[in-house]
Amino acid sequence: MGFVTIDKQKQKERKGSERVNDWNEYKLPFPEQELKDQAARCMDCGTPYCQMGVEINRSTSGCPLYNLIPEWNDLVYRGLWQEAYQRLIKTNNFPEFTSKACPAPCEGSCTAGLVSDPVSIKSIEKAIIDKAFDEGWVKPEPPLRRTGKHVAVIGSGPAGLAAADQLNKIGHSVTVYERDDRIGGLLMYGIPNMKIEKYAVERRVKLLQAEGIQFKTNVNVGKDVTMEELHQTFDAVVLATGAGKHRELSIEGRQLKGIHPAMSYLTASTKHLLDPSFTLDDDLNAKGKNVIVIGGGDTGADCVATALRQGCTSVVQFGKHGELPKERATSNPWPENPRIFSLDYAYEEAKEVLGRDPREYYVATNAFIGNEDGHVVSLTTDTFKQGEKSEMRTWDADLVLIAIGFEGVEDAVFEDMGVEKLGGTIKADNKTYQTSTDGVFACGDARRGASLIVWAIQEGRKAACAVDLYLDKKLAASGH
Repeated sequence: MGFVTIDKQKQKERKGSERVNDWNEYKLPFPEQELKDQAARCMDCGTPYCQMGVEINRSTSGCPLYNLIPEWNDLVYRGLWQEAYQRLIKTNNFPEFTSKACPAPCEGSCTAGLVSDPVSIKSIEKAIIDKAFDEGWVKPEPPLRRTGKHVAVIGSGPAGLAAADQLNKIGHSVTVYERDDRIGGLLMYGIPNMKIEKYAVERRVKLLQAEGIQFKTNVNVGKDVTMEELHQTFDAVVLATGAGKHRELSIEGRQLKGIHPAMSYLTASTKHLLDPSFTLDDDLNAKGKNVIVIGGGDTGADCVATALRQGCTSVVQFGKHGELPKERATSNPWPENPRIFSLDYAYEEAKEVLGRDPREYYVATNAFIGNEDGHVVSLTTDTFKQGEKSEMRTWDADLVLIAIGFEGVEDAVFEDMGVEKLGGTIKADNKTYQTSTDGVFACGDARRGASLIVWAIQEGRKAACAVDLYLDKKLAASGH
């Protein structure tokens, strides 16, 4: 009954005006006694909705990994941290990533949230995995035997890494192919350093290597290595290529210089941060520029935070929808994920540094305007609201970042890998994860479309199980 007598405490953060001067993570650790108090707020429900993991009204409710949240909350409350860690990794391969990058739909469906504030699940999860690394409990655990089967995983984002981890634990020999120069996919280049410091990704990759997984970077499957060659070498192939085809904004002036997809901008920024010898193109540097971010989601917020750290003069983020309410609307009941107003880390920083929340609502961009050199200098928008007259406005813009989502898998994947399409994603069975090609499986964003990190890990785990069943049947059919 701790939720009755103990208030929820928000995890403390470094001041926005200070943290924009570096690229380090911005959240501060909870003192251990405070964490125990926060864990005591868990109701230990008979039916814990926090771990149900479903989609309601196109939004995730609960944890798709089915994390045993009430169990590890109780263990933290009792000071049994190592046992809490063991419960956590039963369902989650990479808690150090989810506790930083997941928007915590588990908290949105927490039963305590019906009558009080929800439990601080995400902060407790982070504390468990941080303590596990600090205490040396996270160690390489190679499989005791090898099956003699070899599996290729294409893509090293959360889905690919989860599939590789599970398959390796079973004893299959796994090789992960990544077309970029570093392992991690979106964990490495799509999520900024202040949300996931890259040492955490590299630390996990080293653990997976120590357990026997092989990683090959700078390999573009379909070009550097053909699918035919993979079929000759491996018993199964898992496609975890992500859904990186960005949604385009096809309006007047789109061809102008200074207009980029958000992911190109975030990737270039992180590459330069990790390797200063990698030259950051001036066209992708926000220093001294008026920056406009088109798109109101998390990727757009990451662009705002990155532009602030690069020293932009101003930054504005456009959204087509209105400001969210301060409390749940009747049309958004529990246990749906609450659609309520919040001040994300990037917006807190913008308020402190530039004096205002950068978000503008009910805005539709209709044209980009350039100078004689073919570079964007401004754009025009229509602001609209139901029942009100549309109003056109012109905005100064030296750098425009398009963050309006993703259409699905990049076209080259279908051309190079010979699998069928379903909408914008790879066609693969919901239970077997099999594509149209025998022995080729798909998982994560590549199969279900752009989604949360927890769905990606869940997909990787389930695909690994499906691959293992496939290999067992193949083995039985061969008479061995």
